[in-house]
Amino acid sequence: MKKFIITLLLAVTLLLSGMVFVACNKEETVEPVDPDDPPMELFVYHEPLTPDEARDYHVGFATLGMDRSEDEYRGVEGIFAKYGKAEEGGMGKWVVLPANFADEQELVISIIASLADDPKLKAIIVNPGVQGTAAGFQRIREMGRDDILLMANMPQDDPEVMSKVADLIIDSDNVMRGYYDILRAKEMGATTFVHMSFPRHMGVYVLARRKAIYEEACKDLGIEFLDETVPDPATGDLGAAGAQQAVNDMMPGLIKKYGKDAVFFTTNIALHEPIIKHVVELGALFVDTDDLSPVCGFPGALALDLTAQQDDWPAIVKKIEEDVVAKGAGGRIGLWPYSYTNYVASALTHLAMEMIEGKATGNTLNDIENAFKALAPGCDWKAGVFTYPDGRKLDNYYLLSMDTYILGKGYSGVLSKPFPEKYFSIDAEDPQ
Repeated sequence: MKKFIITLLLAVTLLLSGMVFVACNKEETVEPVDPDDPPMELFVYHEPLTPDEARDYHVGFATLGMDRSEDEYRGVEGIFAKYGKAEEGGMGKWVVLPANFADEQELVISIIASLADDPKLKAIIVNPGVQGTAAGFQRIREMGRDDILLMANMPQDDPEVMSKVADLIIDSDNVMRGYYDILRAKEMGATTFVHMSFPRHMGVYVLARRKAIYEEACKDLGIEFLDETVPDPATGDLGAAGAQQAVNDMMPGLIKKYGKDAVFFTTNIALHEPIIKHVVELGALFVDTDDLSPVCGFPGALALDLTAQQDDWPAIVKKIEEDVVAKGAGGRIGLWPYSYTNYVASALTHLAMEMIEGKATGNTLNDIENAFKALAPGCDWKAGVFTYPDGRKLDNYYLLSMDTYILGKGYSGVLSKPFPEKYFSIDAEDPQ
């Protein structure tokens, strides 16, 4: 499995080469990394076949619609623009999962499994890995399609169940976030951390475990932890629009109740917009979004038209930063400097291509961490393998952490500080 990881890194190298990231000093520019001259000689990149070369295999994608997961959706659009549609002689096949996937599990399973009806299909990438992805993968295996590479990003199914049916899983490191988010909040001046979620998300193991770590970290760092239940946009009676409006109506009262030194955090991407809007307008704190992307909630919350900056993440962050600082919220709002889901989705595509074409190589997690640091100058990274509180590891489940960018200030720098080992042992049901 080590060889899988390094090829993922190589794919990210191809995608990010030529970009200049927003650094702590906004006026500083950094030379892009040349994939033909990799830093620290960590890897050797094997170029996939060019788009005009014939391929005798297909790669399948399953995403939510653009209204639910725009970054993932646009990531697949970019792959199709480069490699073409299978039905037109290209490489890609694409299915869209239902918006209310939690209530339509059999449909989710059937849609994912339908990709395996194509005899030329050699890989499936589900991004995000909504509930039902593991069952969809299991059905594909029951169809006798052991020749298909099954990959998922940010899965919502039980990690161990997912690990047994998938070949490779990528996710953000919610264990490390559980501590580092609170440390960021502390250094931003927070006295209270308000966790806004609903029962369905708290039934997702990785989110529940992160919440438990949030609680313990708040206790250790002298911050009050508060839990606010909000409507579920996916399964609630109000729907997504109704849940957004409900949170929009709640926020002024919550900020008045908890004060301007309270951080407001939600586990749902649909609810970021009303939270960010009121935090900026009323002067509270916002550490980062649950989804690792600068366009998660910010454009709508700030009424920004980012059409001209589409897919140019440094330009997007710059425009958001200018608006936030102009509104007097500089140093009080954090975001991710580029879209994790957009780039990881593309990276998994190139990883699959490398594996199918027999060009995969291998290296260590330490190499991945160092290479990500080199690819994103100024932004710290940590990489690891999914580990349960009892020490069990899922060797095909990889976790990535990156630092957040504080608008008007720069990167927080907290990942350079030690991660207390005690938090690895905290479970979702035992925040001791």
